[in-house]
This record gives sequence, structure tokens and C-alpha cells, in this order.
Amino acid sequence: MRVASSLLLAWIASRHSLAAADPAPVPGYPPGVHVIRYSVPEDHSEQPSLYWAPELPEGKKAPLLVALHTWSNDYRHGGGEVKYAEWCQQNGWIFLHPNFRGPNHTPAALGSDLMIADIRAVVTWAKQHAPVDDSRIYAVGVSGGGHAAQLLAGRTPELWAGISSWCGIADIATWHTETTDAGRLNYAKQIESAIGGSPDANESTMAEASHRSPLTWLENAAVVPLDLNHGIDDGRSGSVPFSHSLRAFNAVVPESARIRDADIAAWYADPASLPRDPDLQDDLYGINAPLYRNTHGNTRVTIFRGGHEIVHEAALNWLAAQRKGQPANWNPPITASLESTAKDRASGK
Repeated sequence: MRVASSLLLAWIASRHSLAAADPAPVPGYPPGVHVIRYSVPEDHSEQPSLYWAPELPEGKKAPLLVALHTWSNDYRHGGGEVKYAEWCQQNGWIFLHPNFRGPNHTPAALGSDLMIADIRAVVTWAKQHAPVDDSRIYAVGVSGGGHAAQLLAGRTPELWAGISSWCGIADIATWHTETTDAGRLNYAKQIESAIGGSPDANESTMAEASHRSPLTWLENAAVVPLDLNHGIDDGRSGSVPFSHSLRAFNAVVPESARIRDADIAAWYADPASLPRDPDLQDDLYGINAPLYRNTHGNTRVTIFRGGHEIVHEAALNWLAAQRKGQPANWNPPITASLESTAKDRASGK
């Protein structure tokens, strides 16, 4: 009787797993990428993600890439995010592109506790359904995805072998002020919708803004290889000042290694004053050459030639060289090439 019950439970579980997957193709994504749904214990919900996994020989494991969607989009968005899936298929990595509660204009999204729970749960799901190499679980994102990547570094450092953040928002309250002053009121209104008002409206909204900001959590991220990247023109031709990534760096490293706040302010006010190292060269960045770089332990920040964008080849080749529990590898080889256009790098933010 117990055997029969066990078989019944296994059959029900397998049917549920099959029902939770939608094999239909996803517009814009390579063949084989499809939608799965997974359970999140914190609110007993089912959440969606794009997914692809290679077919591997018995006993072989593969790296897992958790690719994070941008601020105003969700898990089905294509554009430059398709490049993450292409990399995974070319290199035999497992691909996830979770929704984590969609665009950042609701209380459940924008760096909420549920957003963090969603990422934990989708990584757990992947480990249950694919041969994940625990030493090679990575996260990558740009813009709102960079914000999410930084939060994950601070709130879930135990999960990751490496995190690559591009043009991420480090401080929600500061960005609310910056976007308001710049006339980008759509972002300010989305923040207000998510946290219940302007961050400076009262103690509750300021506490929400702080809770959802990477700066609050990044002191926990020193154990994670964390690569922070930002285009020097961002904040002018783009929506997030490059000072956010410099402040994120400061939040991780000890006080003795921090960049002076006065310098950050001066460099953003006059980008020409940003100190340049004539010997700084990194072929992974291509035409988006690094202009300024600061490294301490497992944390690095790079200001590169460009705006509000990601250099996929630099992000993914760097991640490929990282291993959980090992010091960051700051001299990664070019593991694979990935053709991406200027439109790919700047799309969908």
C-alpha cells in the first residue's frame, strides 16, 4: 500500500511538473527556450520564467545563468536579453529569465522580499530539474536588472559564483530625486506606485526605499565576485548616473578602500575629471573601452566608454571564469565570442 501511495505521489508530482511547463516558442528567443512555472513558498504562488537546458551525458553538470530583466519589462522581453539565451545555447549553460514580479511599479516588484524569494525559488527549481553545477551559478543584469543583481549580491550571497551588474540603480531614494530633476517622471511615478509614495513623504516610504536599495545590503557581498559596470555617459544620455555603481563599490569594500564621496560627485559633475589610466586595457569590452577601474578583493567597478548599456561579451566571459568559493578572477580568458550590436547592448531599458 505504501509503495502504491509513493508511486501515486510521484506520478502526481511528475504531472504537475509537466503542466508547469509551456513548450511553445517564445517570440524573439532561440528555439527551445520556453516558459516554466515554479512554486514560491513565501506566498504560495506560481511564478513564470523562461528556461532552456542542454542535453548532457549522465553525470555531467552545467553552469546556470540567471538573467535579470530590465526595469520596465518582464520575463518575456527580448531585445538585448536574447543574447543571454544565445550564450547559454552556444556554451551549454542552463538559462533562466525569471519574472520576479514583472516591471518595477508594483509593491511586489522593485526589490521586494517577494522578488528575492522568487529568485531563490527559481534557482531551487533549476537544481531539481536540471544538472546544475553548484560551483557555477551566475546572475547578470543591466539597468533594473543591474539593480536586481546588486540586491542579490547583498541579500543572497551564498547562491552565487559571480554577479555582473551593468548600469544598476544602487539607491532608490536618490534615483527618485535624480529622475524627477531630469524630467523622467515615469520612473519617479513607478517608484511611488511601488513603495506607496515619494521616498521623502514619510518614514514608511523612506524605509521602503531603503529596504529595496542595494546600498542597504551590499556590505554582505564581499564574499561574492561582483563586477560593477557603468557607462560614463549614463545619467545624461541614459537614465542612471554612473555614480550609482561607484557608490555600490563603496558599500561593499572596507572604508580604507572607498572612493571619496566628494570625488564621486566631482567626477559625475564633470566626467572629463574622471581619472584615466592610459595603460588600462580590456579586450573584452571592444569599442566600449574601460576608462576608470577600481578593484578591491572580490569587488570591481569599471566606468567604460558608453552610456546606459551592457557589453554582453565582457559580462559573460568574465562570469565564465568565476567559481564559487574562489577569489574573483580579474583576468578571464575569452571563452567564447558573442555577436551583439549597439542596438542589442542598449535595448529594452
